[in-house]
Amino acid sequence: MRIKNRLFWISAIVAVLFDHLTKYWVVKNFRLGETLPLIPGVFHFTYVTNTGAAFSLFSGKVEWLKWLSLLVSLLLISIAIFGPILSLWEQLAYGFILGGAMGNGIDRFMLGYVVDFLDFRVINFAVFNIADSFISIGIFFLLLASWQERSTSSHR
Repeated sequence: MRIKNRLFWISAIVAVLFDHLTKYWVVKNFRLGETLPLIPGVFHFTYVTNTGAAFSLFSGKVEWLKWLSLLVSLLLISIAIFGPILSLWEQLAYGFILGGAMGNGIDRFMLGYVVDFLDFRVINFAVFNIADSFISIGIFFLLLASWQERSTSSHR
């Protein structure tokens, strides 16, 4: 049996698994608030929880965020199943976004918060996690797919 948009499914599964394996490692090896400087003053692992969205926006308003994660996940799954065969970059993009949405959505449904631990201090950035990274990479890949589509259609 041939699976439609196979790379979409593979990238989504890899993203969810990698996200939750890293979060599990952090929860089992760090106390809440504990930090481990990998490059002191530049990059640390810092175990924090986030009840809001990215950068702790809407902190404490987790109820609608978990439903948003579920809605985004269902929408992306529907696109992969019922939509056209996607380009390579679109499959990676949507798969990574799905994996990130599911990774953080699972946290929100099961814990009521998201586990964050990637702490880039050199630029005073908010602590985030692998799911957030996959969502950002997915958005970048969508932009790449859009640019590639435009450049291909302009050469016809």
